[in-house]
Amino acid sequence: MSQEQSDHSSATTGELISKLTTEMKTLVRDEMRLAQAEVTGRAKKAGIGAGFIGVGGLLALYGVGVLLAAIILALALVMDAWLAALIVAVVLLVIAGIAALLGKSRVQEAGPPVPTGTMDSVKADVDAVRHARDH
Repeated sequence: MSQEQSDHSSATTGELISKLTTEMKTLVRDEMRLAQAEVTGRAKKAGIGAGFIGVGGLLALYGVGVLLAAIILALALVMDAWLAALIVAVVLLVIAGIAALLGKSRVQEAGPPVPTGTMDSVKADVDAVRHARDH
């Protein structure tokens, strides 16, 4: 029999429970540190990815601006430049208005951002506990 096995066989139940509790606390702390390190690493990667997405979005916005300028310049070949710019602006504003109206209707369809299903479930749980307590 090894020394550790001998120590366990001679230890009282209280000592074993105390040792188990201490080891569980250590294990939980170590697991929490590991989880924190894992989440931190993932968050860092996600942050870098979000930065690249932001740069891509900004460059796409500039690209759209240049494309709109090219459309205006192309139209300016067959009409006055101010008229070409006005036509492009009106088309953009009409598209923006349609998008805003579609967005507004979707938001109204969604209703208030209240978790009604979860609230109903919690109320049912509270009622069940009250009912069990009363009996």
